[in-house]
Amino acid sequence: MKIDKYLEDLRAKSAVELNNELVSAKKELFNLRFQNATNQLDNTGRIREVRRNIARIQTVITEKAKSVD
Repeated sequence: MKIDKYLEDLRAKSAVELNNELVSAKKELFNLRFQNATNQLDNTGRIREVRRNIARIQTVITEKAKSVD
């Protein structure tokens, strides 16, 4: 259910907002990987969650691009 709500929110955003969301998610992933490498990360499952969110954002961007054509 939580994922469905997240996808609805993503689909409601514009292309610019989606790109901004993608950039911030990639920055977060970088920071999480850095923390993991320095043994400062407590919740390693967050890396997986952020990676999947990046894939979801990219999927919605692709859907919007194909619907325009």
